[in-house]
Amino acid sequence: MAQLLYRLGERSARFAWNMIAIWVFIIALAATGYSAFHGTLANSFSIPGSQTQQLSDELAQRFPSANKGTGQVVVSTADGSAMSAEQQQAFTSTLEGVAKHVSQVDSVTDPFAQKQQLEDAAQKIHDAREQINGAEPQFADAWTQINNAQAQIDGAIAQGTPAEALAEQQTQVNEQKAQLEQSQKEFPSKKSEFERQEKLYNLLSSYHAVSEDGSTAIATVIFDRSTPNVSAEAKEELQSYFKNADLKGLQVNFSQSIAETAGGGMGSSEIVGVAIALIVLIVMLGTLIAAGLPILMALVGVIVGVLGTLSFSSLVQMSSTTYILGMMLGLAVGIDYSLFIVNRHRQNLMRGEEMRRSIALANGTSGNAVVFAGLTVIIALVALNVTGIPFLGYMGNAAALCVAVAVLVSVTLTPAVLSVIGRRIMPAKLWAQVDSEEKIQALQQEREHRAENPHGWVKIVTARPVATIALSIMLLGALAIPMSQMRLGLPDASASAVESTDYKAYQQVKEKFGEGMSGPVLVVAHTPEGMDQAKSEETQIAIASFIKSKDNVATVIPAGQTDDYTLQVFQVIPTHGPASEETEKLVQQLRESTVDVQNTQVSLGVTGLTGGNIDVSQILASKLPLYLAVVLGLSFIVMILVFRSIIVPLVATVGFLGSILASFGAVVAIYQLGFMGSIFGVHDPGPVLSFLPTLMIGILFGLAMDYQVFLVSGMREEYVHGREARQAVVTGYNHAVRVVVAAMIIMISVFGGFMFAESAMIRPMGFGLAFGVLVDAFIVRMTLTPAVLTLLGDKAWWIPAWLDRVLPQLDVEGASLSESEDSVDPEEDEDDEEFEQELASKNAAHEEAAAEPAEDSADEESKEPESAKEEIEEESEEEYEPELQTAAMELKLPEHISPATESITTVDKNYRPTLDSDELK
Repeated sequence: MAQLLYRLGERSARFAWNMIAIWVFIIALAATGYSAFHGTLANSFSIPGSQTQQLSDELAQRFPSANKGTGQVVVSTADGSAMSAEQQQAFTSTLEGVAKHVSQVDSVTDPFAQKQQLEDAAQKIHDAREQINGAEPQFADAWTQINNAQAQIDGAIAQGTPAEALAEQQTQVNEQKAQLEQSQKEFPSKKSEFERQEKLYNLLSSYHAVSEDGSTAIATVIFDRSTPNVSAEAKEELQSYFKNADLKGLQVNFSQSIAETAGGGMGSSEIVGVAIALIVLIVMLGTLIAAGLPILMALVGVIVGVLGTLSFSSLVQMSSTTYILGMMLGLAVGIDYSLFIVNRHRQNLMRGEEMRRSIALANGTSGNAVVFAGLTVIIALVALNVTGIPFLGYMGNAAALCVAVAVLVSVTLTPAVLSVIGRRIMPAKLWAQVDSEEKIQALQQEREHRAENPHGWVKIVTARPVATIALSIMLLGALAIPMSQMRLGLPDASASAVESTDYKAYQQVKEKFGEGMSGPVLVVAHTPEGMDQAKSEETQIAIASFIKSKDNVATVIPAGQTDDYTLQVFQVIPTHGPASEETEKLVQQLRESTVDVQNTQVSLGVTGLTGGNIDVSQILASKLPLYLAVVLGLSFIVMILVFRSIIVPLVATVGFLGSILASFGAVVAIYQLGFMGSIFGVHDPGPVLSFLPTLMIGILFGLAMDYQVFLVSGMREEYVHGREARQAVVTGYNHAVRVVVAAMIIMISVFGGFMFAESAMIRPMGFGLAFGVLVDAFIVRMTLTPAVLTLLGDKAWWIPAWLDRVLPQLDVEGASLSESEDSVDPEEDEDDEEFEQELASKNAAHEEAAAEPAEDSADEESKEPESAKEEIEEESEEEYEPELQTAAMELKLPEHISPATESITTVDKNYRPTLDSDELK
């Protein structure tokens, strides 16, 4: 891999503008794919096979009207006074035109019409109740009148009036008697029907869409499709329609299901994060051009990755957070990966390397580590598919795509741009330090001396390793304590920004109607077959009354049933919000309940947005331990392959577990418990984003392995090259820590910029990743790991001999390129064979010279190899420069200087001082 990346870097630098043109074409291709194939993004999540999804699919087939998406439009007066008749009429008139002027809207409920209907129904119920209560006396009076009329007829006949003369009166009495008998016969059933209607009315009467003080009203918008399929354009069109309407001074706000569209991208806070990263790069690299290069590379990767991801949004149901996660991760790793290559290129130049060769070496060494680190992150993200949760798998795949593009940009476009930039990659004062061989050697010796001596943080860590280990473990444990209270869920409007329309709507509804009004629960019951209208109504009443008896239930509304009465739907309004623990318990109770209907036990199911969110949270919580175990196992195996040790991978894996638990604890403390909430914009603490822990495990695992590779692999190389174990820790740490610290700050800055994003889902994600990087990089990789390695010494690098034999050799940092000139890739041109033949003849001459008798002076003997080398250089320095680097190592030198050659081949991979002729002797 190192050799391949060396060649790739060399050719990218040689044909820089061609490579730049290729990436311009790729960007254009991604943009074309997006414009042609992008689809609708959703703000809801579902899991196939869950009860919510099963019931939703059934409703879509059997009862489509119950499966349509809904949203709330909340209007209120500015001063809290009751709405005037003019304002009510203006709002009603506006509602009448919604379905005509806004796409994807099926109908809208008028809260004032609803209120009037309920008032009319109340009056009818009242009148009917009075009639029912007065029916018995009326029946008695009617019978008295009929009996009196019959008595009069009978009396008249007794007095001699012919019956024929009274026949008409007798017929009327008989008809009235028959009618009264029929009325008395029908009265019980009509009374029973009225009582059912009265009970149904009583259930409906507890629902109010207009507040008691008349200051606030809620209109429910019913879309013509399910919630996930309502487009962002339709929602924005709906909001614009009401905002442009003349509502006579009424304020209008929208529920989360309408206000939360698939918008996103980089806001002001995200830009601030990138600006901080730029400042860090300027401080580290010294020039604006050098500092801007990693950010430019990251932006190219993000553009291609995000547009490529969104091109598939028409094929799969993709959430609005999917591409934002890719953007977040693509920016962070894109900057870091490019920085690693740029930093190595600068180090190579400071050692006197030629520009193009320096770029190629940087790509073959640090680029090799970048590829490995990127693959680790990609594997961890793609592994999210093993959870069996589609939307989480899509998020992992999208983020993995952005990381893969970031890696490709780093090892192809970065070398090309470095070639175009040329000497501007370093400020003039640095070039002045390496403008001669003497300055280069002096600088390298100074840096090597500094690297060998403990200073700064590593001096504190290695001075008292036991205390350092104890304090690190205690700190990680303290941070992890709040995790024991973690409760997963999806954010409701209470987590939105205070100035947002959905938060204002939520607060108005909470104050005037109760917070449960913002998140109704949809209950589905499969009822017995063969029922008629009366029995179905009795069944509705029985089920609704059962649900109403549960705690945390404010209102139960029978929302409809199928034509065969075998499926009934109920809208349940809880007393608490949709993301509350009480509502979650209510849903669980309803799902575990059965109702006795017509001597049949009817089970209840829950679907809808609230039920779906609870399903997602519960299923993700159940998958979390398995995914964590898979990632920890993967971490241990990967680290064994990289470091060829048992203790180092164990420390790395256990350390990752500690850092992830500590990160969970911090997220719970801030976003669920509200600790320091005002600093992070948490005004209404709630459950932790249900898929955040799973995402954090996957992403932080990959990033943790990045820092482990870049920091600890240097320690291993020092140890393998013969340094004492404790000294290897110090030297390896000092070589890598500067770029690792810069990369850590950049990661934290980029992720931290998303902590104040508009989306309530993105904010905790940004914080969790930023805090996780800080804990893992600083506490685990830069503190705990060197302390443990210092304490254990040689034991830290122990590995069973049999395992060492079977493990493949992974040259993660491309050490072979730095240790041997054989790593150079010669130019494949027509003159290669001629050059090799010329070199072979000169080698033969030197062998003969080395075999000559002792009368030749030692001085002449020692100069011959050098003179041969100089001769070759003079003849072919420009034409055969790459070939010379390889061939020079094949030059057969006299035996008496072979020890010097061996010492050269074991020079540290990061510092390769140029050897003059005296040193070569």
